[in-house]
Amino acid sequence: MTAPTTHLLFSYGTLQSPEVQLARFGRPLDGRPDALPGYRTTYVTITDPEVIAASGSDRHPLVIASDAPADAVDGTVFSITDAELASADDYEVDDYARTEVVLSSGTKAWAYLAAPAADAG
Repeated sequence: MTAPTTHLLFSYGTLQSPEVQLARFGRPLDGRPDALPGYRTTYVTITDPEVIAASGSDRHPLVIASDAPADAVDGTVFSITDAELASADDYEVDDYARTEVVLSSGTKAWAYLAAPAADAG
């Protein structure tokens, strides 16, 4: 039997919450700390009722590229399945775009960064 495909996902926001993990994935995720260099945090107002209900807030962090070399966003790297990655894609609203990034540890992972239209503001 073939092992399921897994993906590394870097989260700096609500996907780190055990409540959101249970709502989205049906299980708590195990992760390890890491950081995303060259980015900084801003915030976006969420209007999707399902996302607000899962996270408990309409204000979510959003990372955007930074010109300051010392900027980095702290977060957690999780190992997730194909189905969980699809569920995470469904959870994230249009302000976010899933992008492959290289973390401070050198690990390559998916992360939800500001979508091009969201980054313009």
